[in-house]
Amino acid sequence: MELKLVNERRRGPYAAKRLSEFAERCRRGGLAVTPQRVAIIKALLGSGEHPRADAIYAAVRIQHPHISLATVHRTLETLCDIGEARKVTMLHDSARYDGNITAHHHVVCVKCRRIRDLEIPRFERLLAGWSALGEFTVLGSSLEIHALCEECGAKPAKANRTSKPVRTSRKRKQTRQV
Repeated sequence: MELKLVNERRRGPYAAKRLSEFAERCRRGGLAVTPQRVAIIKALLGSGEHPRADAIYAAVRIQHPHISLATVHRTLETLCDIGEARKVTMLHDSARYDGNITAHHHVVCVKCRRIRDLEIPRFERLLAGWSALGEFTVLGSSLEIHALCEECGAKPAKANRTSKPVRTSRKRKQTRQV
């Protein structure tokens, strides 16, 4: 089975296309197109990092200083609800968001939590004919592969201490100081 990381050079043209169609898709979904929503989707599409809401908030706040973090959270959730973004939430971690809504998966570094998009064409074809799994109706799929990124894998492991530092009592310290 072929696994390949999504080429980051494709992000620019993809983001430009999605942004040019954003207003029309919002209107079709009954959602008002506000400058804040446009700024949030632009920040999301411009990031290759699968950012958390606070990172998008920091980027958007430069142009919209009165925007609140709560507004960014609500807008991201709304964008997910209408299919304009995806939530990538690793177990026991805060939500991260993805502006790439095409069929793809993720590889996650278990140390630094970096996320990269991953294409697995045969996986998509494998699930293409499935509309139900037992009592479940299939709505979509997302595979998350846990790995070590090249940078974290190259870092030397921390040496384990075999002995703990000895603590001296307060009385001894006072004696030594006199």
